[in-house]
Amino acid sequence: MTILCIETSTSVCSAAICKDGEPISQCICREGSNHARLLPRYIQQLLTEARQQGLTIEAVALSEGPGSYTGLRIGSSTAKGLCYGLSIPLIPVPTLEVLKIASGVKEGVLIPMIDARRMEVYTMIDGETKAVVVENEQSLYTGDQTVYYFGDGAEKCSKVITKPNWHYVPGIVPEAQYVGAWAETKAAKGEGLKANEIAYYEPYYLKEFIAAPSHVKGLV
Repeated sequence: MTILCIETSTSVCSAAICKDGEPISQCICREGSNHARLLPRYIQQLLTEARQQGLTIEAVALSEGPGSYTGLRIGSSTAKGLCYGLSIPLIPVPTLEVLKIASGVKEGVLIPMIDARRMEVYTMIDGETKAVVVENEQSLYTGDQTVYYFGDGAEKCSKVITKPNWHYVPGIVPEAQYVGAWAETKAAKGEGLKANEIAYYEPYYLKEFIAAPSHVKGLV
């Protein structure tokens, strides 16, 4: 199955073409929040590459969150528009699972972390996704096994995590190329969203968005 994959949950923006769960091509920018400008360009480039290789996009897979509200909205609206236009299903994939795959770690307890501002992170522990304010290791995991933690929320936590069995893996971010494997599995189970379901789909924000007052002069 050929799937167009989209990942916009953090400051990194990426899109990829995956076939049978394996990445064929990826476009990625790690230099800040330029999702609205870059994502359409990346998708156009990838669709051109797919046509040149004789591939037909059969589904769009979206890294659905949790993560940046703005990034998730941009990714989901783009994915929904593509699915409507191409008449193909949408396959949402948990971002924290994508992050686990991106880490490449195959042993120990894996704790992915996406920054939720201040000392709070979005994480997945024992299969449960939650928002956690990290004060020390006990905030996340109380066992004595070897732990690997990573993601854009992990570096700030390394300042308060001191136990020798906890290992910070730097430089790990969710990327579109890692969305395909999960999406392929979900598609095989018939878990993709059809047209009548896509209209009501929203990303997994985890926390309710609360708009703060603007600090721009003249706006209220």
